[in-house]
Amino acid sequence: MTADKLFLLFGCVVTGSGVALGAFGAHGLRKTLSPEMMSVYQTGVLYQLVHGVALLAVGLALRQYGGSLLAGAGWALLLGTVLFSGSLYVLSISSIRYIGIVTPLGGVAFIVGWALFFFAILRSSS
Repeated sequence: MTADKLFLLFGCVVTGSGVALGAFGAHGLRKTLSPEMMSVYQTGVLYQLVHGVALLAVGLALRQYGGSLLAGAGWALLLGTVLFSGSLYVLSISSIRYIGIVTPLGGVAFIVGWALFFFAILRSSS
């Protein structure tokens, strides 16, 4: 499978599951989570949705420009989504508070992904 198609598929899965998790939070967790933990959960959903769309953009950019920097951007954004949003989901619905130390690693992965995306487009010949 080509990298562009792979990131388009990841984008669909990440974004679609973000919608499902958002609906689950709004309807299934509203009565069980404190307002603070609901806010944490919603932050995870927001970042998942934004970065799912970013994965779609990476897939489309790979079709246009190609290159290993773009593929690296996609992997970093995907890793960031798993670490950042995933840790916020676990933190908000469980009593595992130390999982919060993983969240900044996801944030760093997001920053790396966006930087790679920027430099890939800057360096492209088109």
